[in-house]
Amino acid sequence: MPLSTLAEAPLFTVEGFAFHPLAVPSRGSAELAIWALDIDPGARSAPHSMDREEVFVVVSGRIAATVAGVDVVAGAGDAIVVPPHAQLQLGNASAEEPARATVVTSAGMLATVGDDTFPPPWAQ
Repeated sequence: MPLSTLAEAPLFTVEGFAFHPLAVPSRGSAELAIWALDIDPGARSAPHSMDREEVFVVVSGRIAATVAGVDVVAGAGDAIVVPPHAQLQLGNASAEEPARATVVTSAGMLATVGDDTFPPPWAQ
C-alpha cells in the first residue's frame, strides 16, 4: 500500500495522547513505524522506555521531554532523539495549546512502563 492517509489512520488514545499510525506493519511498512501524535494541553506521559531509538519531530506547539534525566523543550521543526532503553517522560509544554509531532522508530518495538513490557498497539 503506497499511500497511508491520516484521515484513515486508526486512533489510539492514552491519557491526553492521541496516536494515529501512518506507516506501521499493519498499514504496509516492514521496517519503520511512524505515527502522528497529538498531545492535549498540559498532558504528561508516565515515565517509560522503548527498546528501539525513537525520534519525535515537532510539527506544532511545544513538547517538553525528560530523556535519560535531561530536560528539553522542542518547538516546531525541532527533533527529540530518544536512545533505546532511555527513560522518557513526554508532555505538552503548554497548558493552553495542543501539540503535534511525527514519531519515527523501528517496526517491532517494545515499550516498558513500570514492570510491564508490551508492543504499543499504535506501532503494530
